[in-house]
Amino acid sequence: MLIGLVRDSVMQCFCHTCRAPGILPAVSRRSAPIKKNNKIRSKQPRLSKKVKFITTEIRCQEKSRGGLSYEVILAEPAPNVAVPKRPVTPGKNVSVEEIEQKLKAAEERRISLEAKKMADISTKLAKVEEATRKKDEITNEFITQTKEQLESKMELHVEKREAIISDMKEKLKIHAQDIEKTRETLEQQKANEQKAIEEKLKIAQSLRDENIKKMLDRLKEHNTIKIAEIKSQNDQLECQKLEEKARIYENKLFAAEQKREKELQKKIEKVQKLERRAELVRQNKAQAQDLDGQQSAIASSG
Repeated sequence: MLIGLVRDSVMQCFCHTCRAPGILPAVSRRSAPIKKNNKIRSKQPRLSKKVKFITTEIRCQEKSRGGLSYEVILAEPAPNVAVPKRPVTPGKNVSVEEIEQKLKAAEERRISLEAKKMADISTKLAKVEEATRKKDEITNEFITQTKEQLESKMELHVEKREAIISDMKEKLKIHAQDIEKTRETLEQQKANEQKAIEEKLKIAQSLRDENIKKMLDRLKEHNTIKIAEIKSQNDQLECQKLEEKARIYENKLFAAEQKREKELQKKIEKVQKLERRAELVRQNKAQAQDLDGQQSAIASSG
């Protein structure tokens, strides 16, 4: 029956002779142009003047393009209806003993709840203390491991540094020995050169004397003036030659002495640099030992 009423109402909504009151036609967003129809419409005969209207309302609305939604209202809203109240149960007579028992039970429940809360708090505090203890143990273990690692590293570093310093000292010692040997060889060469020059001068002097004697023996027959002139010329020539040779030897010796002094100065500067570097290393070692002592004192005080 309801389906038939809905069908009849929908069919009446789309015709021109709709009898349902208050029904609005559906409004589309894009309304198509209305075409005028010149045909004569036939009027349907009215059955009777008194028509009973059914309190049924259908509202049509276009939700999407090409789709419609309908709301079917079967009846008007009813007036305010009184809600039936629940019957009030009569109160019970409670005695003083029952109230005291209930209060005692409530007190026991409260005490048990407080004991339970205290037990929970004590377990939580025990867990917190255990976690703190474990954390302290882990921290102390980490500190000890880190300290041991640092100490091993420092010992290894000190050993390496001492090995490097000893190696440097050995090298410096060998270098100083080489310098001493070079100085001794240079002095020996200088002494040998001086001896060779003296021997050459003696030989030249002896040769000169022999030559002079031979020339004197040969020139005894000549005039004493010519002999004196020749002798003086020879003496001058010999003296010039000897002076030239002595000057050359002196220049060579002076150049060799300057070169030796420069080499000695360079080697001494190298030795001084190495000594300064060793002093810096010793100072750094002392500072590191002081820092280790301070850290150990801080750790012991902490």
